[in-house]
Amino acid sequence: MKVLIASPIDSHAIRTLQERHDVVCARTTKERELFELIEDREVLVFRSGVSISRELMANAPELRLLIRAGSGIDNIDLDYAAERGFRFERIPEPGAKAVAEMAFALMLALARRLHDADRLTRAGRWAKHDLPGYLLTGKILGVVGAGNIGSQVGRLGVAWGMEVRGCVETLTPAIAAKLRQTGIQPVEFREVLESADFLSIHVPLQASTRNLIGEAQLRLMKPGAFLINLARGGVVDELALRLALVNGHLRGAALDVHAQEGDGKISPLADLPNVILTPHLGAMTVDSQREIGERVIRLVNSFSDTFLQTSIAATANTQPSVLSGESGI
Repeated sequence: MKVLIASPIDSHAIRTLQERHDVVCARTTKERELFELIEDREVLVFRSGVSISRELMANAPELRLLIRAGSGIDNIDLDYAAERGFRFERIPEPGAKAVAEMAFALMLALARRLHDADRLTRAGRWAKHDLPGYLLTGKILGVVGAGNIGSQVGRLGVAWGMEVRGCVETLTPAIAAKLRQTGIQPVEFREVLESADFLSIHVPLQASTRNLIGEAQLRLMKPGAFLINLARGGVVDELALRLALVNGHLRGAALDVHAQEGDGKISPLADLPNVILTPHLGAMTVDSQREIGERVIRLVNSFSDTFLQTSIAATANTQPSVLSGESGI
């Protein structure tokens, strides 16, 4: 198969794919380069940070398989992919584990002021008695979007001794029962906001979730609560969040995703001392990326085998039989 890898993935996976397939790796996410590289490709592998637009896919007449090496779908025109009849595969599970652990890394760092402790200690100041922290144990963890990732965050919270309350966009009896089985109490969105000591956000970016956490929602949160966003930039109104942090309503926040991402982009929260900012690395563990790479290999190889078998069968059905070829005798 002719494969375009439009985003960085595990290097071992790339080498393995190259042993069997014609693999091209994009050097940048600039549309001009991708338009040229995709022209003759049959398979497209991508992650976040690259736009898989209608125009880009239309420039690939042989394109058949799309693989999202992760979970988010906010950067692809799914309507057009459906129109073309593409097979679309996502690989959400490996990254979900990494993002869930990252949520706890950020919660702990905020609660224990680890960023301040590290900075002051490096500067030679022994601030042991100047950095009071807070326990996670016994606190209420609110999960906005208790789906694949959010439910894993909730399970970790239960194991940590937290009371976990979560909401989803559409709560069915089956989903509610499943959440309760893992120790997550399903409640309405407003109750999650009002009760959480730690609010962890895990929803996709779409029309219904853009600026889902804005000024009005932040006012509903407990004074002194912490906010963690590992969903997508655009889900949290960053200017409203800045106001809630500056006026002391929220004690701190940690964001791994941002409205503007990439080199040269500066968050409007960058100057606040009670904020941790990271460059969208929630799923970027060696273990998770290796597992995603292995899944990509299996998907491409399986699709290639099926495509080859279908092509052989189609060719056989169009070939004249031996008897028909000798009909002139």
